[in-house]
Amino acid sequence: MPDLWRKLGRRPILLGDSLPIVHRPVIDVAFWIVWLFAATGVLTAADEHDVQWFENKIRPALVEHCLECHSSETEASGGLLLDSRVGWLAGGDLGPAIVPGDAAASRLITAIAYDDPALEMPPRGKLDDATIDAFRRWIDNGAVDPRQPTRQGARPERQTGLPVDRAGEHWAYRPIARSTASIDGLIDRQIEQSGLTAAPPAEPRALVRRLVFDLHGLPPSQQTIDRYLADPSPMAYDRLVDRLLASPHFAQHMARRWMDVVRYAESITLRGFILPEAWRYRDYLVTSFANDRPFDQMIRDQIAGDLLPCDDIVETQQRAIATGFLTLGNSNLEDQDKTKLEFDHLDEQLETIGRAFLAQTIGCARCHDHKFDPIPTRDYYALAAILRSTTPLKHANLSKWIEKPLPLDPATEEHFRALQSRADAIAAELKTLQSLENGTPSNNNRIVPVDTLPGVVVDDADASYVGDWTESTFVKPYVGAGYRHDGTQGQGSKSVTFDPAELPTGQYEVRMSYTSHENRATNAVVKVFSANELTTLRVNQRRRPPIDGLWVSLGVFPFEKEGQTFVIVSNDAADGCVIVDAIQFLPVADPSAVNTDPSDKAVDVDLKAIAARQKKLTAELKRLQSELNERPMYLTISESEPRQEIPIRVRGNVHQLGDTVRRGFLTAIGPAQRYADKIGSDQSGRVQLAEWIADPTNPLTARVYANRVWSWLMGEGLVATENNFGTTGQTPSHPELLDHLASGLIDHGWSTKSLVRMIVRSDAYRRAASDDAQRIAIDPNNRLYASASVKRIPVEALRDAMLCVSGEIDHRIGGSTIRPGTRSDYDYRHDSNRRSLYLPVFRNSLPPLFDLFDFADSSVSVGQRAQSTVAPQSLAMMNHPWIIERARQAAKRRLDESAGQSTESIIGRLYQSCYGRPADADEMQLCLEFLGGGGTPPSEDRLADLIQSLFASIDFRYLE
Repeated sequence: MPDLWRKLGRRPILLGDSLPIVHRPVIDVAFWIVWLFAATGVLTAADEHDVQWFENKIRPALVEHCLECHSSETEASGGLLLDSRVGWLAGGDLGPAIVPGDAAASRLITAIAYDDPALEMPPRGKLDDATIDAFRRWIDNGAVDPRQPTRQGARPERQTGLPVDRAGEHWAYRPIARSTASIDGLIDRQIEQSGLTAAPPAEPRALVRRLVFDLHGLPPSQQTIDRYLADPSPMAYDRLVDRLLASPHFAQHMARRWMDVVRYAESITLRGFILPEAWRYRDYLVTSFANDRPFDQMIRDQIAGDLLPCDDIVETQQRAIATGFLTLGNSNLEDQDKTKLEFDHLDEQLETIGRAFLAQTIGCARCHDHKFDPIPTRDYYALAAILRSTTPLKHANLSKWIEKPLPLDPATEEHFRALQSRADAIAAELKTLQSLENGTPSNNNRIVPVDTLPGVVVDDADASYVGDWTESTFVKPYVGAGYRHDGTQGQGSKSVTFDPAELPTGQYEVRMSYTSHENRATNAVVKVFSANELTTLRVNQRRRPPIDGLWVSLGVFPFEKEGQTFVIVSNDAADGCVIVDAIQFLPVADPSAVNTDPSDKAVDVDLKAIAARQKKLTAELKRLQSELNERPMYLTISESEPRQEIPIRVRGNVHQLGDTVRRGFLTAIGPAQRYADKIGSDQSGRVQLAEWIADPTNPLTARVYANRVWSWLMGEGLVATENNFGTTGQTPSHPELLDHLASGLIDHGWSTKSLVRMIVRSDAYRRAASDDAQRIAIDPNNRLYASASVKRIPVEALRDAMLCVSGEIDHRIGGSTIRPGTRSDYDYRHDSNRRSLYLPVFRNSLPPLFDLFDFADSSVSVGQRAQSTVAPQSLAMMNHPWIIERARQAAKRRLDESAGQSTESIIGRLYQSCYGRPADADEMQLCLEFLGGGGTPPSEDRLADLIQSLFASIDFRYLE
């Protein structure tokens, strides 16, 4: 097959009328199933459509959502198998799951429609309505299912799983073994043992193209190729590798790879909600890979970075932003059962953490002990208790994700704090003015909680008293739980001191709250002790407080952090009852904007003055809000009151409680107990979770990441099931090599660049692709790495390569790329020419071509993307408007740049930019004929057709 691809690739798919169109053969599984049944006389004409319906609608949904827990190859949760007709007809613990011809009577429909709160599947979230309707139609039409069980009519024995105390029997849970051998020594040994001969090194141009695409996700420039070919030094390749690793393009490409693993997206499927701050997490990844941030630190960042501040503000910001990893799940925020929503949300977090860092299917233990791996349900809920001790969402009828202000340097923090305090004060005054304008005083029946007030508020409950003061709640409004008065005796001998615990240096408006009444003093003595001065005031407490019916302003005063900062109220010579309620210190950015007149004369309602004041304050509030909106925010979670233990949820039902468990980790893996013992009652345990995963003695973490990097460079992991190192995953093709890479990663400080350098410098990476018959017969999947594998470039690289050829690619780095004003992701128009990494990943509206060419499902952790080969891909390369426009732009660019040059020269440069190599004689002749010969410059339309055919060819889309 590789030889066939190369032959097709060397003949461009010409779109004009003079040459035929050639494209890669496509195998449609559903077609061959239908053909097989028809050929044997089993399938009727009516059945043909039903089989197509099953293959197109039902089988993909079963694979994606059901077979992980209901398959003879994995487990039979609840005794139910859904991987064959025999399985679902037999049913599980509750009886048959499907009644062919009657969807309404089928338990499967009850479960997936969430019609029964005790039977909701899949447990991590309801399927979309279209998929549920597809299942109903399939069952009503007879539930045609062409699949057969592995053993006809047989049901698998119940699995008990690998016990925790025998976890070491499985390779992945054993300690990492160190090896003194090299990559090539370990690979060549198996090649030799298999009787194969390794392929020779790849041709230099092919190697450069492979290396640049693998490290940058972009085609190599002509300058890069020429520089390498012209360097005779034996160190030429190493120097090329170092240059590529130092480029920002490397960091961008690695970031995109990791974004698959962490299900990165910038919107939620529900209503197309936009996550406006998600891009900061993407930029964190780019910065981290550019700086070769140790991967163990990246683990700590992503799980608990907000709990790990440091003196460096930039570092503190990066760590905080990294926790966006925990927030990117695609949850059903409309769920009115908020407890269930929270458990579904943390289940998604645990599943992603488990797959991304440990390659473990932790979520399988939510309802029962894991059927295969040493993960008891108790361990699942020990981990769940850690995330349960955080606040992941803000709840309302429609819950929402959490955004927080990004940590800033002290001066900037103080600036925004002052802005917010002033904005709060203006909002309160505007409310008062509105009530005066309407002729109705503010609500006089209020109880105002202290924590709802801006600035620093000292309530009467927190003041210091001389003499006896009586608590009261008789007159409203008041602050806190009530207020106090001095009674009728002891005039002149009683006082109250309001002393804020901490008041940063600055200018503050000081306000006093009291409840007015006709028996109050008209001359209550108030003394404000500010920076090096004492100001004495008298307040008429028979008058209603002029600010919101609650406060009177005592003026603006300077305070110093280490100076005197308190207010004393006394009943000295008072002519009535003296009230003490609260003192408020409001930071003031502009003292001249505050009315500092402490006089207590009655407020006359002057509508013109009120309107003028409202206009002025409204304009100031708008300006302040505009400034406050410039404060950067980030996506994260919050610590909540820590809990030491939570109950197990029986069969995953959040309202059916079982035994309680303490917070902890997977007891079969690494130093779990040591870190569990470190979780204090004042902590959630996220820090310890991150440390446990990042511990070099954890046997999984380094292996999993080393395997991912190997896969990104070699096309497939040493463990092909990159997200599953459990007993149902595949065993490593080279166990010793995997441990060699893992230990090397740890020894080099968890450096991604060091690991990449080690792999790409190996002979195994640099071999040529080969279609040797003996190798294919012995090793059809090339698991021995006797030659290079032919790799299809991912869709992002395909798009970026076309933009490079057309000269339109925009290489700006970082920042939000969502169009301002976007409120929903539905029908979003992706019209940017920036690198594909920076296109918004919208779950309801992916960029053009992404769905067609197997972009990762952004709702789940993806270790290895699908590699489909279907007719629509070839059709898109021939007909998609975006591709046609890139070809036209490329043609215009070539003609503009090639004025006076021959047609042969134009063709040669096109081949170099598209394939990284010159055109051979046959290709040159074919292209010249298509362009009308070399005598006159080609027409722009004809050249555009040629370029589009080069885009559509195998050589453009694959690396060898």
